[in-house]
Amino acid sequence: MESSSERNARHKKAMQRKKEHVDQRIAAATIDKGLIVVLTGNGKGKSSSAFGMLARSVGHGLRCGVVQFIKGQWECGEHLLFNQHPLVEFHVMNTGFTWETQDREADIEAAVSTWAHAETLLQNPDIKVVLLDELTYMLTYGYLDAARVIKALSDRPTDQHVIITGRNANQALIDLADTVSDVTDVKHAFNAGVRVQKGIDY
Repeated sequence: MESSSERNARHKKAMQRKKEHVDQRIAAATIDKGLIVVLTGNGKGKSSSAFGMLARSVGHGLRCGVVQFIKGQWECGEHLLFNQHPLVEFHVMNTGFTWETQDREADIEAAVSTWAHAETLLQNPDIKVVLLDELTYMLTYGYLDAARVIKALSDRPTDQHVIITGRNANQALIDLADTVSDVTDVKHAFNAGVRVQKGIDY
């Protein structure tokens, strides 16, 4: 039977090998650039993760911009927290969900108008992080021209980070992105009849 000291020695050796591997990968990562991060998939947590990155950026003193598509009818906690923050410029489409508006032309007009704010942020070298919350739906529904969106993202300042959220991310977005996370829906309380909860869902 393995003794405690032997187990500790084996663990230490394994962690030393792991540290060497991690240190080598860190040393090999020498590129500094603005990243495009796409958070997609059917699972919960895409916007929550994105706003977590926003909070981290604000904590580092970076100027940030937020454009929220679709949302706007509910009093969202992230809007209450960041809307008046001196480091955050916040824009909301403010039409609510598309199944509530039921007016495609009005939705397109609102999307195009809101996207203009996004383009302004994407052209501003002083804005270091841009969060485009629920942008993927605007492309899926054809509310925004995909080529126009891709061009604005490609032409942004080289050190500017962009975070994009929403289900069914456009393939062009995925191809352009540096990091893509597909959030899987394993289990969700709403499917069991639980109402959306303040602080957890909005």
